[in-house]
Amino acid sequence: MTDAEKRGRDAAISGFAHEHIAAGILMKRYGNVSLVDLPLSPYDIVIVRKSEQGEDIIRCQVKTAQNSVQFTSGSRGGVDREYVSNVKVYRQSPKTCDVVIGVHPRGPDSYDLYFVPTILIDKLSQGSISLSKIERLKNNYEMLNRCKASKYVISQCQRFGIIPSL
Repeated sequence: MTDAEKRGRDAAISGFAHEHIAAGILMKRYGNVSLVDLPLSPYDIVIVRKSEQGEDIIRCQVKTAQNSVQFTSGSRGGVDREYVSNVKVYRQSPKTCDVVIGVHPRGPDSYDLYFVPTILIDKLSQGSISLSKIERLKNNYEMLNRCKASKYVISQCQRFGIIPSL
């Protein structure tokens, strides 16, 4: 196995592991959490919560976050992959999921979760963001709970300095 193949394999393993780690952390907090076993789905996890209207479902896309959280999906890496174009690549939006969760390893057995609502991703219009710029979204479960509330997300992200105030 070449060095590039090993790096690709290790990255794939980390990605799958981080989906399970995020699901486990969220399950301890919310209970009704499931990994999505649909390979073409634009999200990896669903959280089902009771609401006044019945059930509220939060669709979550999980990304490994070393220094930043990526907002794009649909591409595949590896030495054996060859694409003619990037037509499959897309940026997450409220149409595809509700929140991108960046899983950041603090150590071998410790993780932080960065909750980035897709409402914010739409406002940013960029493919990724540095963890240092979204420090206030780290383990911010209120942001996860209210990730579909546009006014809340925008006002909090302005207050946190993630997006400029109008």
